[in-house]
Amino acid sequence: MTVRRPKQLVEFFRQGANPVPGAGTGEIAKQLEDAGWDGLAVGEAHGILPDPYAVLAVAAAATTRLKVATAVAIPIRHPMLAADAMATVQGLSNGRAVFGIGRGDGGVKVLQQAPMRVADFEVYISRIQGYLRREIVDIEGNVSAMGRLYDIDPSLDVPKPPLDVAATGPKTIELAARRAESISFSVGASADRLRHSIEQARAACEADGREFGELALGCYIQMAVVDRPDDPALEAIRGLAITHARFSGFEPKSVSADVDAAEHGQYRHAVETMEKVLRNPAGGIVRGEGAEPGELTFYPREAASEELIRQFAIVGDAEYCAERLQELVDVGLDRIWIGTKGVGVDLHERNALRIGREVLPHIRR
Repeated sequence: MTVRRPKQLVEFFRQGANPVPGAGTGEIAKQLEDAGWDGLAVGEAHGILPDPYAVLAVAAAATTRLKVATAVAIPIRHPMLAADAMATVQGLSNGRAVFGIGRGDGGVKVLQQAPMRVADFEVYISRIQGYLRREIVDIEGNVSAMGRLYDIDPSLDVPKPPLDVAATGPKTIELAARRAESISFSVGASADRLRHSIEQARAACEADGREFGELALGCYIQMAVVDRPDDPALEAIRGLAITHARFSGFEPKSVSADVDAAEHGQYRHAVETMEKVLRNPAGGIVRGEGAEPGELTFYPREAASEELIRQFAIVGDAEYCAERLQELVDVGLDRIWIGTKGVGVDLHERNALRIGREVLPHIRR
């Protein structure tokens, strides 16, 4: 199995819940930029998180180099509304945006909806790409375009943001290979599983007649730099690890040959536990005594064991984290989304700042 080298230096994005308080987003973004991060990424989960495009606009205004991204946006807006929002962020940041998008999980379940079917998701992405390419888009006989946006405000007239599809299973990988500029795999921090997913993307490109080198590659991982077993950084990533582990457990049976029944059972347990939280309008909010404003427990401890989190994510001292991250870089990626904090935890971004200062400088890109 060959190793694919990235077309440029690998980019590292701090990924996770939005900064809290929201008014401090600009300050946090500047700290991340100074700490060596290449980008800041936040998700879309209405009723749980602030609007991601507003958060990214604030972050872009406070920085000069830091890229800004959705990781991920979900397909609930009209495709023109989503494209217009990201085109605005792309213009305000002078071309520093990345449009990460997925089929929708927690962000749609809080609306009592299911993740979009893959076939419908492909249509949705195609329409977004059409708008961003300034084409006329036909939706069931109704045509529209957003090219006038750039005539009215020429400052927004910059190249389109790359669209990056988050993918776990083979169908979404194939879709991304056909429709996106970039694909990011959510299969955990295993280099072997990542290589397997990359080969699936390669085969999909070949089947579609696309040059594999045209498709940028990324992955989602979660990382905690810890100095002791009870280090709060482990709690900071617990929710993100649960979220991404669940993506491997949506199907009743494993779709990956290297995931046995016992491991898949843990993923299914995480799916079923979080389903109850996400579909309960008041679920998931537990405030501890003496907690800071915004500090809370959102993910039930019974959703996943510490063993699963340590297995799925990268947890250890800075040297260990750098070694594991280097293994993923050497696979040949263009972008790595590093989950550093979930909802209600690590309000001061200590884990992200430690990764930027203590781990990233040791990575050979």
